[in-house]
Amino acid sequence: MEEAEDKQLDTIIKSGGVVTDGGHSIHCLTVIGQIEGHYMLPTDQKATKYEHLIPLLVSIEESPDIDGLLMILNTMGGDVEAGLALAEMVAGMKKPTVSLVLGGGHSIGVPLAVSAKKSFIVPSATMTIHPVRMSGTVIGVPQTYYYFERMQDRIIRFICDNSKVNEECFRKMLLETDQIATDVGSLIEGKEAVECGLIDSLGSLGDALRELHRQIDEAGK
Repeated sequence: MEEAEDKQLDTIIKSGGVVTDGGHSIHCLTVIGQIEGHYMLPTDQKATKYEHLIPLLVSIEESPDIDGLLMILNTMGGDVEAGLALAEMVAGMKKPTVSLVLGGGHSIGVPLAVSAKKSFIVPSATMTIHPVRMSGTVIGVPQTYYYFERMQDRIIRFICDNSKVNEECFRKMLLETDQIATDVGSLIEGKEAVECGLIDSLGSLGDALRELHRQIDEAGK
């Protein structure tokens, strides 16, 4: 018994995930803090390491012992390419998937939130939508701006393909100038995220689990 508990604790520490058994075997995966990509973040910051999650998602998809994935997000965003890579992996899974935004699903956390087959957000949660940013040296040539534009288009296309949000509406939220003091973009709450079609439903843990069990039952027929 103690060995099983130690193994579960080790899994939580390393991947932020745990497998539950409530009639179906569900892997609960958390995406918290910043999504760490090609560069390591300071040790005093909470981070979700994408190089840990990629093989984990592969194992969840391939494991005959796991019936579905519940992804819980409370993230401030992070590395754009890493976050989009994780979102593409979740969107490409054949197994039942549900996402739940608690606290916040900001920046590149938005594609992650919509990547599941069904997405939920609690009423008190918020989502920040803003254009792609880049840190470090930026060369002021047309190619740099073209790269930014292509990257932004990739993210918008993914979000619109995996949610019900209208592209024109999303681009408008992306470029709002009166909501964020030091930036352009929008900060929307749970109800607004559902009303604009970005997230499927308002709900909390029980609703997300109920939907995941429904998907698993449907898949088993």
